[in-house]
Amino acid sequence: QVQLVESGGGLVQAGGSLRLSCAASGSISSFNVMGWYRQAPGKQRELVATITSSGTTNYADSVKGRFTISRDNPKKTVYLQMNSLKPEDTAVYYCNLKTYGLWVNDHWGQGTQVTVSS
Repeated sequence: QVQLVESGGGLVQAGGSLRLSCAASGSISSFNVMGWYRQAPGKQRELVATITSSGTTNYADSVKGRFTISRDNPKKTVYLQMNSLKPEDTAVYYCNLKTYGLWVNDHWGQGTQVTVSS
């Protein structure tokens, strides 16, 4: 069974940077998609960025140019480098993994808090 463990969240001043990591364990299909989602208080969970096993990336318009998603396939780890952080980036960030076998399986980490102060 797949498990995801996130790290790197914390408190940072506006304009600062943070780097989130998410390490997966277990069997992962050759084709897969890893990504980050976030949920602010009173808001719906939203897509931040995704990256496929071949390296194709996708970003929300609100973070494009500021955030960079990357992955290390041998380590089964995905990263989110967040620069020029804004108070509106404050949220719980969740790691996501989609794997493909008999079914498409959706896996989630427990979330890590990112707080950006003004």
